[in-house]
Amino acid sequence: MISYDILEKILKDRGIGKTELSTQLGLSTRTIAKIGKGEKLSNRSLQKIADYLHVDPKLLMKEISENKILQVLREEKEMKLPGGLYHELQVRMTYNSNHIEGSKLSEDQTRLIFETNTLDVGDGIPVDDVLETVHHFRAIDYVIDIAEDELTEDMIKHLHYILKHDTKDSTLGWFAVGDYKKRANVVGGRETSKPSDVHKHMMALLKEYNARKNVTVEDIIALHAEFEYIHPFQDGNGRVGRLVALKECLRHNVIPFIIEDAKKNYYYKGLSEWRNEKGWLTDTCLDGQDTFKRFMDMLEIQY
Repeated sequence: MISYDILEKILKDRGIGKTELSTQLGLSTRTIAKIGKGEKLSNRSLQKIADYLHVDPKLLMKEISENKILQVLREEKEMKLPGGLYHELQVRMTYNSNHIEGSKLSEDQTRLIFETNTLDVGDGIPVDDVLETVHHFRAIDYVIDIAEDELTEDMIKHLHYILKHDTKDSTLGWFAVGDYKKRANVVGGRETSKPSDVHKHMMALLKEYNARKNVTVEDIIALHAEFEYIHPFQDGNGRVGRLVALKECLRHNVIPFIIEDAKKNYYYKGLSEWRNEKGWLTDTCLDGQDTFKRFMDMLEIQY
């Protein structure tokens, strides 16, 4: 759904009719009619209108999602609103997701980086921990921006690039930043997809998942588990997988889940046991969903 409230107000304030707008800019009446219907204008048409009115095109067209959570996140992200749902999602998901993978940054240090772009590092904090924290903030922004689009391999690879570029791993010739692994890896003693099979296995997973109708939280948990079994990247699979799960929750109007570091043993056991027993991982993710609901309750956001 598209809102042109600001554009409509500017036209009214300046006494410009839509017929005049069409004539002056050489735009078809069909294109101009999209404004009244709330349909999306092309970037070219929007830029022509913005240039004519001498305003930023970003002000004229606003996408309104029917997904309440996604809409709140997008509005707060645009406003850079402190203390809201977007703020808490950024801090808490980034802290927990990175800490599960061994980051030494505390939640308070993570919050300080997000809120002030500074850090009282103390002793023994690896530079990559700081970089990957900032990168994770940007990855969540990317997820919010593309949330309603169908999940693709390119999106998943781009999330990996956002997380891992400029880190120590990016200097290693055998480490593919933003691309699938070149060397085989084992997780918890479990074999993962061979590098030569990753693309094929990812295509099959996404084809099966994207064909689903009325996607549920259980479907998203299953997607996450199977993604981790493929383990498509040399490193960073857990963080990318949890970001993909966030994206799909926002896409399908499902309350997201945040896996807390305190629950990582249950989480790891759930992944390890997934193909034999789905309860461990499902229960852990549903517990993470309750965590997100508590944020919403504190902020008095309806769901």
